[in-house]
Amino acid sequence: MIDSSMRWLVPAACLGAALTAQAQTAPPPTRPDPFDPQANVPALVFESPFARYRRLAEAAPIAWREANDTVARIGGWRVYLREAQQPTAPPSKPVP
Repeated sequence: MIDSSMRWLVPAACLGAALTAQAQTAPPPTRPDPFDPQANVPALVFESPFARYRRLAEAAPIAWREANDTVARIGGWRVYLREAQQPTAPPSKPVP
């Protein structure tokens, strides 16, 4: 069974390779000589890395009493201290 499929598979592969080689396009045109000052080259275009920069929107200011009330409702500075002292969780996936 394998022998009979190889009889037509090998010639088909060779034919496919030959047709693919025939379908190749002409080589690309040669590049201009970099030492020729008269060579035609495309215009140089510069785009600043900051051209598409979007500024981060600032948070709306709140009254200091409201900020103090929020901190007191959460539990004060001790809660923030406990959060800062918690160990960080190990990564879920080991780094290869």
